[in-house]
Amino acid sequence: MVECFLKPGQRLTLASPPVRFCITGVFNTALHYVVAMGFLLFIMDSPAIANGVAFTVATTFSCVINTLWSFSRRLEGRTLLRFGLVAILGCLMSMAVAELAALAGAPSWFGIGCVVLVVTPTTYLLHRNWTYREAR
Repeated sequence: MVECFLKPGQRLTLASPPVRFCITGVFNTALHYVVAMGFLLFIMDSPAIANGVAFTVATTFSCVINTLWSFSRRLEGRTLLRFGLVAILGCLMSMAVAELAALAGAPSWFGIGCVVLVVTPTTYLLHRNWTYREAR
């Protein structure tokens, strides 16, 4: 199963893009949490605005780190646009998967787990095969 995330001849190591993408995701999630909580505690008690600000900060961080480190590419307009479109799709997918889990009567933790299991590999594959696809 892991092979679908690797290019032909590539092995899964700490230096491989899928591992770097996951490491970046962990830091990105922590950054989102810290920014949202900081906003709630020190600026305004509005979860929607706090998460909007946190999403913007975390997505910007994710774009820069994934571009430069995970996929070893340069920051370019085309790449930034594509990254943004995949990020929006990932956000919509997250909301849809969580809502489907809730409608099915699943606990919130299960919905979050489903989001991680569905959205993370999907966005990775979209980034690998579209956002950071090398020009031919």
